[in-house]
Amino acid sequence: MSPELGAAMPRSPLTVTVSVWRALFLREALARMSAGRAGWLWLLLEPVAHVAFLMVIFSTLRQRDLAGVDFALFLALGLIGYKLFTTTARRGAAALAANRGLMAYRQVQPVDTVLVRVALEGMILVFVAALLLSGAMLFGLDVLPHDPIQAMLAYLLLWIFGTGVGLVLCVGVTLIPEIERVIGFVFIPLYFASGVFYSPAMMPPLVQEYLLYNPLVHGLELVRGAFFAGYHLVNGISLTYLAAWALSAALLGLGLHRRYARELAAR
Repeated sequence: MSPELGAAMPRSPLTVTVSVWRALFLREALARMSAGRAGWLWLLLEPVAHVAFLMVIFSTLRQRDLAGVDFALFLALGLIGYKLFTTTARRGAAALAANRGLMAYRQVQPVDTVLVRVALEGMILVFVAALLLSGAMLFGLDVLPHDPIQAMLAYLLLWIFGTGVGLVLCVGVTLIPEIERVIGFVFIPLYFASGVFYSPAMMPPLVQEYLLYNPLVHGLELVRGAFFAGYHLVNGISLTYLAAWALSAALLGLGLHRRYARELAAR
C-alpha cells in the first residue's frame, strides 16, 4: 500500500467544526441532565413550574379575560418569550467559563462553547413551551395560533437576540470580570419593562413610546398577536425592528469573538 493511500485523509475545517459541536453538545447535555438526582427531570420541571406558578398567581389576582384574551395564556406566551431571550443570553455568557479546560484543544474555539450551549437552551425551552401549551390545551384553552409563521418567527428572533447578547456578554465577562456583577441588575428592570405581565396598549401614549424602544416588547407582542386573532397591537410594533436588533446583536457578538479569539482562549 502506498504512503498516500495509507495516510489518514485530512479533515476539512467544516468537518472538524461539526465534530467539535457534536462533542460539546453531548457534554453540555450530559452535564445538565446529571446535575443532582433526576437532573433531567428538574431540567424540565423547573421552568415549567416557574411559568405555571406565575400563571396561577397572576390569573387569580387579575380578571380572567383581558379584552377577550385569556390572561393565563397571555402571561404564558410572554414568559416563554422572555425566558427564551434571558436564559439564552445568561447561559451563553457563562459558556466559556464552564468549558475553560477545553481551550487546551486547538480545535475548540471560544465561540463554539457559546453556540452549542445556546442551541441546547433553545431546544430545552421549545420542549418546555410545548409541555406548557399542551397542558393548557388539556384545561380547555385554545392554544393554537391563528398565524403560526409569525409566532415561530418572533420566537426565533428572540432566541437569536438572546444568542447575540450572550456572545457579547461572554466576551465582556471574560475580559472584564466585573461586568458579571452588573448583568443581574440589568435583567431585573428588563423583566418589568418588556411587557411580560401587561400589554403596552394598557399604558399611556407617552409610556408606550418609551416601551417601544425595547425590542423584547415587539417580540412578545408579535407572539401574542399571532396567537390571538382579535389582539390589539399598538402602532409601532414591528417584526423588522426586532429582526434588526437580533441580527445586529448576533453579528456584533460573532465579530467580538473573532477579534478577541486569542485573548478569550488564553484567559
